[in-house]
Amino acid sequence: MRIKHFLLAALVLTGLTASAQAPQRLTVQVNKPGAMISPHMWGVFFEDINFAADGGLYAELVKNRSFEFNDPMMGWNEVKKDSGKGRILMVNRGKENENNPRYARITVDAAMGAYGLSNEGFRGIGIEKGKAYNFSMWANAPQGKSLKARILLLDENGQQIGAASLNGFGDGWRQYKVSLTATATAAKARLQILFSGQGAIDADMISLFPAATWKQRPNGLRADLVQMLADLKPGFVRFPGGCIVEGRDLANRYQWKKTVGKPEERKLIINRWNTEFSHRSAPDYFQSFGLGFFEYFQLAEDLGAAPLPILNCGMACQFNTREVAAMNELDPYLQDAVDLIAFANGDTTTQWGALRAAMGHPAPFNLTMIGIGNEQWDEQYIERYRVFEATLKAKHPEIKLVSSAGPFSKGPMFDYLWKELKASQADFIDEHYYMPPEWFLANASRYDHYDRSQGPKIFAGEYAAHTKEAKEAESRNTWGSALAEAAFMTGLERNADIVRMASYAPLFAHVEAWQWRPDLIWFDNLRTVGTPNYYVQQLFSANRGTQVVPVLRNGEVLAGKDSLYASAVIDAPSRKLLLKIVNASSAPVQLELQLEGAAAKGAAVQQILSAPHPGDFNTLGSPNKVVPTEKQLSATGKQLRITAAPASLNVVAVPYR
Repeated sequence: MRIKHFLLAALVLTGLTASAQAPQRLTVQVNKPGAMISPHMWGVFFEDINFAADGGLYAELVKNRSFEFNDPMMGWNEVKKDSGKGRILMVNRGKENENNPRYARITVDAAMGAYGLSNEGFRGIGIEKGKAYNFSMWANAPQGKSLKARILLLDENGQQIGAASLNGFGDGWRQYKVSLTATATAAKARLQILFSGQGAIDADMISLFPAATWKQRPNGLRADLVQMLADLKPGFVRFPGGCIVEGRDLANRYQWKKTVGKPEERKLIINRWNTEFSHRSAPDYFQSFGLGFFEYFQLAEDLGAAPLPILNCGMACQFNTREVAAMNELDPYLQDAVDLIAFANGDTTTQWGALRAAMGHPAPFNLTMIGIGNEQWDEQYIERYRVFEATLKAKHPEIKLVSSAGPFSKGPMFDYLWKELKASQADFIDEHYYMPPEWFLANASRYDHYDRSQGPKIFAGEYAAHTKEAKEAESRNTWGSALAEAAFMTGLERNADIVRMASYAPLFAHVEAWQWRPDLIWFDNLRTVGTPNYYVQQLFSANRGTQVVPVLRNGEVLAGKDSLYASAVIDAPSRKLLLKIVNASSAPVQLELQLEGAAAKGAAVQQILSAPHPGDFNTLGSPNKVVPTEKQLSATGKQLRITAAPASLNVVAVPYR
C-alpha cells in the first residue's frame, strides 16, 4: 500500500533498525515514584462533525423531524397509496414559537387508500430484527379527529418490516406515541406515516428512536457508540467541540442555553461542517441539539469522566469570518460562563440549578473546569481571555480554566500565546497537533525539555497522525499512524507532571457522511468499529496508573533511539507496574527488564498491539485486523524478559512486592 513508507521513515529518523540479537537491559526504578498521574490524563474529545451527533451518538432516526431545515421538506417525501391524495403545507408560527416555528399541515383525502409522508433518515434508517422502536409525533387535528394513521418501516426494497397504528387525534397540540417491533434487519430502511380518512392534521417533531438506547433512557443515546466510549475508560469528556464552538460567524456559534430544556423547544441551527469543505459538502447537516449540554454532562457522569465544556469567548472561527464581539459587548458571553457553572453545580433553588433538576438531575454535575475559546490566537484572543479569567477567577476560583495555544504546534503565533498566558492565571494551555506520523515519532521527547517553572499545565487537546488514504472511509486510520501516536504518548505519560490531559480528535465519523478524517471510531447505521488508534488510546487509558517511574536504558530515557520508546507508571493501590514499550523498527527486540526497589510477584501480562503492515486498518467489514492480543509471562524476582515484536505497542503489567 502507499502507506508503507512509514516504517522506512521511522528508520531514517533513528538511523538503524533495532537489533533482535542480545537482550537490551531496561532499568525500571519502581522505588523512585515521581509525578502523580492525573485521573483525567486520557480522555475523549467530542465534536459534532462527521454526523457524530444527529445521525450518530444521538439515537434519533428521523432526519429533519421538526421541518426546520432550510428546505423544510429535506429528508421527507410525499406518499400516495392507491386512490389516496392530499397536500402538505409548511405553516410558520414564528411569533408563537420562535425556536420551532414550522409544522406540517397535512390535508388528507383518502376514503380509500392512504396519504402521508416518508422519511429517509440519516443515510437510511438502521433497523434490527426483533428490536422495538418508539414512534412519537406532536399533532393538532381539530378537523381530523376521524383520521387514522399507520406507522410503517420499509426495507431497501420497499417491503414492510414493522407496523403500528395511531388514532384518537383531537383538538390541541399533544404528543402521540406508539411502539413497533421490527420483523427484519435493514441498514437503510425508511419510515412512513400514512393517513386514511378525510380531514386535516398538523404534525411536528415526528420522531423514531430505538427502545434500547444507552441505559434505556427514552429518546437517548445510541447504545453501541456509548459503549465504545465506556470501553475507553476516559478520564474526561471535552465537548461540544471544536470549531462547532466558534461557528463560521457569531450568529452560528454554539450557545449552550439553547440546547437545554425540553427537546421540542430547542432551536435548530445549521451545522458549520454543512458546507465547510466543498468536496465533502453535506447540505442536510444541521444541529437539532437533542444532544445538548445536559446530555453531555450526563454522558460524562455515566462514563465516570470529568466534564470539560468549551465556551465561545466572543470570537467566530478565525479561518472563516474572523468576526469578534466588541470588547464592550462581552457581557452575554461572560454571563453564559457564569450561568453554566450554576447549571452544572448550583443549588436547585437557583434558576439554572432548578432547570437541571427539572430535567431529571437534582444533584450537581461537579464541574471543575471550563475551556475559554477553542483554537483562537493573537491579541484579540488574549484580551478577551483576560476578561473571562478576571471574572471567573473572582466569582469561581474553584473552576480551572483551559486556554488556547492556537491551531499550530510551534511558530510565532504559538510562542506569542505561551508568552502571554504564562503570566496569566490560566490553569491549562491547550496544544493541538495534526501532523504526519514522522512528526509524532520525532517529538516523543517534546515535553522532556519544557520549562517546569512555567505556570500553566499542558492539555494535549487535539492530536492525530495524518497519513495517506485509500478508497475506504477508514483508510487513514492506519496501524502506522497509531504506532506513531503511541510513541508520542509515551512522552506525554513520562511528563505527567506538566502534561495533565490528552485526547485524540476527532472522535466519531459516519462512513457515508464524514467531512474530516482520520477519526477514532467509525460507524454506519448498524455497526461500529474501533480503529488501531482507538486501541492505542484504550491501552493507555486502561493502564493509567497513579505515578510515573523512570524506565531507562544506560541511564537515558527511551524516546526514539534505536526505534524504541518507553514510559512506565505504577498503580499504587494494586501494587502493579505498568510499562509501555513501542518498537517502531522492522525487527523484533529482546528486552530484559531489571526492577529496582521491587520484585515481581505472580504472573505478568503482556498486551500486544501490532499488524503485519503499517498500512493495515480496521473496517466495519473487517473490524479485527488490528486489535490487542495478550499473553502470560513468567515473572519472579527482579528480572523479566519480553520480546517486542516489529512495529508494536506493548503494555506489560507486572504485580510487584
